Amino acid sequence: MPFSATDHAHMARALALAERGLFTTQPNPRVGCVIARGDAVVGEGWHQRAGGPHAEVFALRDAGERARGATAYVTLEPCGLHGRTPPCADALIATGIARVVIAAVDTSQAEGAGLARLRAAGIAVEPGLMREPARALNPGFFSRIERGRPYVRVKLAMSLDGRTALANGASQWITGEAARADVQRWRARSSAILAGSGTVLADNPRLTVRLPAGEDFTPPLRVLLDRDLRIPARFHVMDGSAPTLLLHDRVIPAPAPVPVPEGIEHAGVAVDGNGRLALDEILALLAARGVNELHVEAGPRLGGALFAAGLADELLLYIAPTFLGDQGRPLMALPTLDAMADRWQLQVFDQRMVGPDWRLRLRSAA
Repeated sequence: MPFSATDHAHMARALALAERGLFTTQPNPRVGCVIARGDAVVGEGWHQRAGGPHAEVFALRDAGERARGATAYVTLEPCGLHGRTPPCADALIATGIARVVIAAVDTSQAEGAGLARLRAAGIAVEPGLMREPARALNPGFFSRIERGRPYVRVKLAMSLDGRTALANGASQWITGEAARADVQRWRARSSAILAGSGTVLADNPRLTVRLPAGEDFTPPLRVLLDRDLRIPARFHVMDGSAPTLLLHDRVIPAPAPVPVPEGIEHAGVAVDGNGRLALDEILALLAARGVNELHVEAGPRLGGALFAAGLADELLLYIAPTFLGDQGRPLMALPTLDAMADRWQLQVFDQRMVGPDWRLRLRSAA
């Protein structure tokens, strides 16, 4: 049976509610729930923080007795197994919900555990309404579950002539204040922020989130790739102001060139044939830690390596209406191509002005 206009309206509202957890739910997905009787909404809720009640529980509390015989619209399949909280499928069953409309199936649950529990209780279950928007709200969660690695978003900023810094390395600031504030929101929605030692040594960034007062977020993990332990303890990323993971070569001569400060977590990983820390191993390690969306702020070598290896799911590119000259530093270090047929083709799937700058979101067109 096709979904009605009312079904679409209620699911659109559930997706808007889910987005309220954009900065706070990791490693859990962002989920919203609406409980309705016909056109009338009787309860609403969204997942607010990992370890806390899920969206369905908040919506059921809001609805109270009005939930009996109603329809629940949920952006992700209700959980059917005990985790940090009891199964949401059981809560829906206990309150007498008659029908559950689901946007996306939760592929982290074996064989649709939530769907099976609901159907076994005699509840009408209808999945698939607005599935793609629901998955798009949680690209990192589905990437981690289905591919065993985070969704990788590489943030870049360049001039109109494709330069990221002057020839002497100066890069602050290419873009304007509005673009830099926009970047903070992309950092806030990420589970982790990754940078290489070259970027850290050149810019001494903090790699933390700075949002307006009152906006809640879960601090992302800072991930530093420092193969030979070159980052000194005096740098901002070593100050303990955010959870930090330092990744280095498994084989470090003793004593280490720069001792790792106390309180900074660190681990060794393999080095690949190009002399870089193995990117596949790093992404698998981060997925095992529950990292969903990985925000990368890197120089041309690391950014180029991720892109060339097919590991950059998205490029978040800011373009400033300025020129830095032909001796400026390039956007990404990529292999030389001999034929135009070999060029990397990208697809722009979002574009807008942010202050005086352009912001493009791109992915591979392949």
